[in-house]
Amino acid sequence: MISAQRYADAVRPVLDRLVDTQAEAVDRAADVIAGGLRAGGVLQAFGAGHSEAFAAELVARAGGLVPTNRLSLHDLVLHGDAPRDVLADPKLERDPAVAHQLYALAAPQPEDVFVVASQSGINGSVVELAALVREHGHPLIAVTSVEHTARVAPRHPSGQRLADLADVVLDNGAPYGDALLPLEGGGAVCAVSSVTAALLAQLLTAEVVRRFHQAGEVPPIYLSANVPGGDEHNLALESRYAGRLRRTA
Repeated sequence: MISAQRYADAVRPVLDRLVDTQAEAVDRAADVIAGGLRAGGVLQAFGAGHSEAFAAELVARAGGLVPTNRLSLHDLVLHGDAPRDVLADPKLERDPAVAHQLYALAAPQPEDVFVVASQSGINGSVVELAALVREHGHPLIAVTSVEHTARVAPRHPSGQRLADLADVVLDNGAPYGDALLPLEGGGAVCAVSSVTAALLAQLLTAEVVRRFHQAGEVPPIYLSANVPGGDEHNLALESRYAGRLRRTA
């Protein structure tokens, strides 16, 4: 029977495995991110579809790093000149041309680090953005399902996957197809990649902060805007990156 308890029981070992198997990759990714931020860079995070949840977990939240930006397909309309109906295309993330617009709108500086998340790691916008990031010399961290991406054909004209272009690959531990609980008639329900991505985002945050502390520096961390003094604290830190951080509702 499918149930909440069965899902909870299935998720726990996935999370435990992720912590055990990804510790070294998290360390390497944290070295890259901390190095970029300490040099004055910003962490640029992108995910299409439900992988947007990973970028949201890293950017502009209480207890998280201040010098962060969330790149989104919605940027084409919110910050670019694309018409609203472009977002109605369910296959928009498969279009490699989109990546060029996203990169231009982000206007990254050389010290910026990119983290790109995709369960499958095969769609055009994701792979093209990764290629642009590498072409411009930015470090690239990929968050993907190693099992899933190995079992599907790339949709990018180059034949490459996100993982092929990354300096560090973080395996989100999700199975092929993402869902954990098989159904009797075929298929499965209850995806896990958003859960594991949230864990990876917080593991990265913790390790980046640890590196600031080891260097004797105060990490730029958000307070909740819903506690006294939170707004003032956050605005003071954001002012160090004037014009480089995008914050929308």
